[in-house]
Amino acid sequence: MTTPFPFTAVVGQDDLRLALLLNAVSPAVGGVLVRGEKGTAKSTAVRALSALLPEVAVVPGCRFSCDPAAPDPSCPDGPHEPGSGTRRPSRMVELPVGASEDRLVGALDIERALAEGVKAFEPGLLADAHRGILYVDEVNLLHDHLVDLLLDAAAMGASYVEREGVSVRHAARFLLVGTMNPEEGELRPQLLDRFGLTVEVAASREPDQRVEVVRRRLAYDDDPGGFSARWADEEASVRQRIVAARELLPSVRLGDGALRQIAATCAAFEVDGMRADIVMARTATALAAWAGRTEVLAEDVRRAALLALPHRRRRNPFDAPGLDEDKLDETLEEFSEGDDPDPDPDGGGPGGGGQPPSGDSDGPQGGDTDARPEAGEGGQPQASGAAEQSAVRASEPFRTKVLSVPGIGEGAAGRRSRARTEHGRTTGARRPQGALTKLHLAATVQAAAPHQRARGRSGRGLVVRRDDLRQATREGREGNLVLFVVDASGSMAARQRMSAVKGAVLSLLLDAYQRRDKVGLVTFRGSAADVALPPTSSVDAAAVRLESLPTGGRTPLAAGLLKAHDVLRVERLRDPARRALLVVVTDGRATGGPEPVALAGRAARLFAADGVASVVVDCESGPVRLGLARQLAGELGGTAVTLDELRADSIAGLVREVQGNRRAA
Repeated sequence: MTTPFPFTAVVGQDDLRLALLLNAVSPAVGGVLVRGEKGTAKSTAVRALSALLPEVAVVPGCRFSCDPAAPDPSCPDGPHEPGSGTRRPSRMVELPVGASEDRLVGALDIERALAEGVKAFEPGLLADAHRGILYVDEVNLLHDHLVDLLLDAAAMGASYVEREGVSVRHAARFLLVGTMNPEEGELRPQLLDRFGLTVEVAASREPDQRVEVVRRRLAYDDDPGGFSARWADEEASVRQRIVAARELLPSVRLGDGALRQIAATCAAFEVDGMRADIVMARTATALAAWAGRTEVLAEDVRRAALLALPHRRRRNPFDAPGLDEDKLDETLEEFSEGDDPDPDPDGGGPGGGGQPPSGDSDGPQGGDTDARPEAGEGGQPQASGAAEQSAVRASEPFRTKVLSVPGIGEGAAGRRSRARTEHGRTTGARRPQGALTKLHLAATVQAAAPHQRARGRSGRGLVVRRDDLRQATREGREGNLVLFVVDASGSMAARQRMSAVKGAVLSLLLDAYQRRDKVGLVTFRGSAADVALPPTSSVDAAAVRLESLPTGGRTPLAAGLLKAHDVLRVERLRDPARRALLVVVTDGRATGGPEPVALAGRAARLFAADGVASVVVDCESGPVRLGLARQLAGELGGTAVTLDELRADSIAGLVREVQGNRRAA
């Protein structure tokens, strides 16, 4: 068995360690979401926490970790008589991103259930994690159907397994801990809200601290056992402190003054629902117990807010998590009572267990966002030509009509295009390929019925063999790869025009986030095309690249299309099941080199030959229009829409138009 890295040996990361310890003191806090760049000890700290948790008492032989003092009356291994039981270490169960539904919730033996009426149930990871830690690394990449199951179990404290009338229920109360790199995509709001606390982690920029990190890691790798032994006293001390805080927790008083501060803070930051208030109250109580106090102080409320609110104040996926600490201090001061010490705004800053302020004026949303020419370009922006113009800010995003890929795919679950999936409406049955996941009962009975006499059936049970089993085929929705090809040439450089173009692309990015797509960004201007963002699940990253996109120069449309074709070719090798939707944002003009328009047409026909679904967003404006974007759409075998037509309330039936054009082709 691998010796874990000691929790107390983790260098820095005070917020992360505090959040984990508060959950160890009070599991009711609701878990921790750890956000941060790779290589910042996120997984190391989480895995080390389980060694600090007190042992749990369990019923001997129970696969569902029932508490002997109060066994679950619905336990599949029960009923159990109350007793002393045995003790074992707390478990930390890891949920792989690619796990199946049966691996998470457990599986029934369908053959025995049909033939004998026996509930032969194999527990899943939710049962293993009961009364322990359920850890999900890269939780933002977890499939939607697994997220739904986690949400249900976290809300009800139990897991339900339903298979064609056969039902099993067992307790599933666990501490949910997730780690994620925001560059790889964001979490669904429902799951985000399920995490009690959140912390942002980043590598230290202090050379001395970085040296100490490397020194300890090398020492651990050379001799894990010896390194852990050197930290045994510190580990034991923290373990004892956790036990003492747990014993003190019921005695901690949360006064009316602290409750008013909690409620006022949640209202001031306009968080949704009441879960934030409850989590803040539990966190503040745990902070007091961890400090050895029986009274919740204003400083506990402040620190609880910095841990419990940042991820709940996000209004859309492009908002950076964080709190305005000046506003927080003002709110706490306004609702403080004379007998409660005021929070110290100077001494309780980012080190107080939260995150640095998001900033109000220095980020991309503040300051002067108007575009200006580069130095030496004169005082007037150029509408076209070779001069490069600085980036302009995107206009306000809007709700777009759904653009989908025609036909039926088999890609990852999402919300864009029709696909054969594990979830959705049942459309038929087939023989299972591999493990059976969704039984089609009627088809299975129909396959087994003609053979009952030959199989010697004598009782009431149906004699079912593996060859009789039929897998239900279901139709749902899949996520696609939406590849944006954006014209950043001089012909697009008019300030108001490019702002509208960026706003349209930003709107499509928001739609891609909601539909669980991967996105990529190719831009072209000057003499070449660039992959501004390789295909990724991080819509945030695409929005950042789009915001900083400069314009100017010639229009190498063919180069942009060829670069996009290369990107899709590579992605088909990496993820052949994920279908692509090409979105070309351009006015259709092409310049540079001999016959640029004809060359762009030949490049476009490559996509048509490969059957890639495409949409051209026509950005041409003015009284005289050449119609080149619509001509390009014809070469691609796709559909052209204007910026105005892209709005949801302006183009009813766009999807039918896209599909109709594809069928006609």
